[in-house]
Amino acid sequence: MAMIPQKRLFGWEEIENLGDLERLDLVLRHLPDEELMRALEKERGQGRDDYPVRAVWNSLLAGVVYEHASVEGLRRELRRNAQLRQVCGFDPARGEKAVPTPRAYTEFLRKLFRHEKMIEAMFDRLVAELTKELGDFGTVLAADGKALRTHARPAGKDHAKRTPDGRRDTEADFGMKTYRGKRSDGTPYEEVRKWFGYKLHLVVDATYELPVSYEVTEASASELTEGKKRIASLSERHPEILKRCEAVAADRAFDDGKWVRELWDERGIKPVIDIRDAWQDGEETKLVSGTRNVVYDYRGTVYCHCPKTGERRAMAYGGFEKDRQALKYRCPAAHYGLECGGRERCPAGNSVRVPLKEDRRVFTPLARSSYAWKRVYAKRTAVERVNGRLDVSFGFERHFIRGLTKMKVRMGLALAVMLTMALGRVREKKKGLMRSLVHAA
Repeated sequence: MAMIPQKRLFGWEEIENLGDLERLDLVLRHLPDEELMRALEKERGQGRDDYPVRAVWNSLLAGVVYEHASVEGLRRELRRNAQLRQVCGFDPARGEKAVPTPRAYTEFLRKLFRHEKMIEAMFDRLVAELTKELGDFGTVLAADGKALRTHARPAGKDHAKRTPDGRRDTEADFGMKTYRGKRSDGTPYEEVRKWFGYKLHLVVDATYELPVSYEVTEASASELTEGKKRIASLSERHPEILKRCEAVAADRAFDDGKWVRELWDERGIKPVIDIRDAWQDGEETKLVSGTRNVVYDYRGTVYCHCPKTGERRAMAYGGFEKDRQALKYRCPAAHYGLECGGRERCPAGNSVRVPLKEDRRVFTPLARSSYAWKRVYAKRTAVERVNGRLDVSFGFERHFIRGLTKMKVRMGLALAVMLTMALGRVREKKKGLMRSLVHAA
């Protein structure tokens, strides 16, 4: 039977190609914000209602969708665009006077910042809805940290002692990330990036490029520590995601033997995490326990040495044996049909098994030397694309945010809007349009 390739049910290019008002309409129809609206309306009580809560809230969502870096930029657009005012829910009869004043927005935002937990709950509800809609949502997760610069300068040596006054950012601190590697000519390089502000710790679904867990901390917070917390929080908030999760991909900032063991031993998740060269003895390879001519390097490649010529060859990966908790490697001469003069008296024979306990950082259930490991690790770029959308499409490349609470709320709104767009498109495609997504080659 000939296989017909199927287009994914949801792809980000579908959203990015929508018109501006279509994207806003998608958010307004599918964002689960009713509980938050009732809380804000209750706080307002019987006071003046010159600027209705829901209309102001919708306009803030428009600011997120349309990448407005400031309230003033949003107000200018609202005054100019009567259609946008009407979509947000402002009284058409009032014209430009319906647009809230800067003070009205300031007061509204001050109240909104007190409802940080409700925005987090809204995010969690969207994740739960997508988990129901997409059967493979969360199968492969990717984790990473992202620098978030504050719109403020450090206050000098006594920065931590400064009293918040709305201008300085006394909650921010300094972060640093070091990138190491080798150039095309083989020479090593090191690049250090520093910033003042905060850090976003993000776990995303690597297939659909959508966030499933996040936290915003000071810039100096450890990516590894917070990454562990994000996975742990999923076990509490979205256990169904961890049940279906097969692998977690992350860069070498998350390289930690203890976490690698925890992911597999306690959660049954394959850790696909890049590794640092932590061997302090200067050795290039180490002997596999119980063997005489089989060695491995810190990246998990297993080699055998010909007993006759001493030539070293990489052994062929033969799969993971779960019942033995060991990786199987085959003789390269037998597997690839190579000539080997010492094959007849090779101590390794036709295959060897390397148990994970040989070195838990180096040896994982998905062998680092396998094509499957490289294929899954390549999906880690999904989190980088989400970070890119936050910068370009949601305004974090240039912003005027100061303070940890403001940054958390603003980030929560952006991620919730991202999930809402996805949920809206998924739901619309399921309403009789799924068949149109199947195309012949």
